[in-house]
Amino acid sequence: MAKKGTKEEDFETEFEEKVLYINRCSKVVKGGRKFSFSALVVIGDGNGRIGVGFAKANEVADAIRKGGEAARKNVLTFELEGTTIPHEIVSDWDGARVMLKPAKEGTGIVAGSKPRAVLEVSGIKDVIAKSLGSNNPLNQVRATFKALADLRNRQVTFDARGAIA
Repeated sequence: MAKKGTKEEDFETEFEEKVLYINRCSKVVKGGRKFSFSALVVIGDGNGRIGVGFAKANEVADAIRKGGEAARKNVLTFELEGTTIPHEIVSDWDGARVMLKPAKEGTGIVAGSKPRAVLEVSGIKDVIAKSLGSNNPLNQVRATFKALADLRNRQVTFDARGAIA
C-alpha cells in the first residue's frame, strides 16, 4: 500500500470504481463443489481517464479488490471534444462489436448496460453507442475500451494532413 501523502495514494482515490459483472464458477472435486468468482471492474476519473480490470479469486471481495488493482494498472487517457467524442468509431474485441457516435449536447448516454457503465465513469456526457454481435460483458467492455483508445483529436489529424478545418 502507498504511504500517506504520496502521489500513488492520490492516484488511487481520484477514480470512481464500478463493479460491472461477477461470475460464479464451480469445480467438482472429491468433497463436492468448489466455487470461485471472477469480477469485471471499471474505474474512471470522469475526465477522460478509464481503466478496466478482470480478476479471479475464491471470494467475491477478493476478486473485486484484485479487479480494481488490475484496472489501476491498465489506465487509458483518451480524447474528449466538449461533452462528447471527436468522431464516430467502430471497434471489435473477439465476438463483440461496439459502435460509438458523437451526439449533440443534452442527448445523454444512449447505450446498453455495459458500454454505458464504461462511458459514464469516463466522463463522456453525450454519446450514442450500439452493441453489435456478442453480449459477453467482458468482450463488450473491452471493445468499448478499445474504441476509446482509438479516438483521435480532430484538429491534430487535420494538421497532420495539411487540411484546413
